[in-house]
Amino acid sequence: MSSGLLRRNARLRKEYLYRKSLEGKEAEQYEKKRKIRKALEEGKPIPTEVRAEEASLRREIALEDDNTAVPRTHIDDEYANAGVIPPKVLITTSRDPSSRLAQFAKELKLVFPNSQRLNRGGLVVKDLVESARAHEFTDIVVVHEHRGEPDGMVVCHLPYGPTTFFGLSNVVCRHDIGDKREVGTVSGAYPHLVFDGFSGKLGERVKCVLRHLFPAVKQEEAAKGRVMTFANHGRDDFISFRHHAYAKGKEGHGKDGVELTEKGPRFEARVYQIRLGTLTDKHSENEYVLRAYINSSKKQRLDDGGDS
Repeated sequence: MSSGLLRRNARLRKEYLYRKSLEGKEAEQYEKKRKIRKALEEGKPIPTEVRAEEASLRREIALEDDNTAVPRTHIDDEYANAGVIPPKVLITTSRDPSSRLAQFAKELKLVFPNSQRLNRGGLVVKDLVESARAHEFTDIVVVHEHRGEPDGMVVCHLPYGPTTFFGLSNVVCRHDIGDKREVGTVSGAYPHLVFDGFSGKLGERVKCVLRHLFPAVKQEEAAKGRVMTFANHGRDDFISFRHHAYAKGKEGHGKDGVELTEKGPRFEARVYQIRLGTLTDKHSENEYVLRAYINSSKKQRLDDGGDS
């Protein structure tokens, strides 16, 4: 990579970190303006803690619109181009993968539209990230294994992060679900996404990471019947992934009936770390880390709807 491109990436990263450092101050200002708005709407005196700044804050309130009234976060910067530029996902494995891990990576390519699979070879992580940036990939997905069984997946969003680490279990590949006649081929249509049990703050964050791996469904794609489900059931925050094709009005299911066919693969995933940075930013801040031995009432959960 040229020195000019390296300097540009370093400058963009510094700008992003600077904007992120301003979040605390912006949130504090937002809270002060919220108190002033509330007092004016209810006809009450301005709270004493904001009276010294009342004049300047009221000028800012008068100039705000719907886009500037709510403070931006680093998440807005990370996914600023989402929806404008379709995601482009690079899928690869850890080094020297087993045949089962290589097969799982091939099947993930069928899951994510607009994705490309790369044979890792001897490529180091730094070169992998720089190459993905240079070819304008939006995300890198790296799958890992233990004794020939896929057991981990890392999703790295480019160019700034975040990097989300998932532990995988109960991985079932397409050929394990059924023979080729039962499973059939996989459509290239953009899938409908179903997220269940992601109402908590952590859940919304993980949902954001997963959702932006897929392009928005086009109107003409809506009838092609491909759906992917991310379901979080229970208190352990395991995400069940299922990939189905559906057909309406099939024989034996009635006019309004729907026939579901599982396409695979399927697996259970659990988030154990979210890091604010890419795979190469080893010392970046941790946004979330799963702590095994911690009071369950203090744990962040994907779904706030359940019992703590």
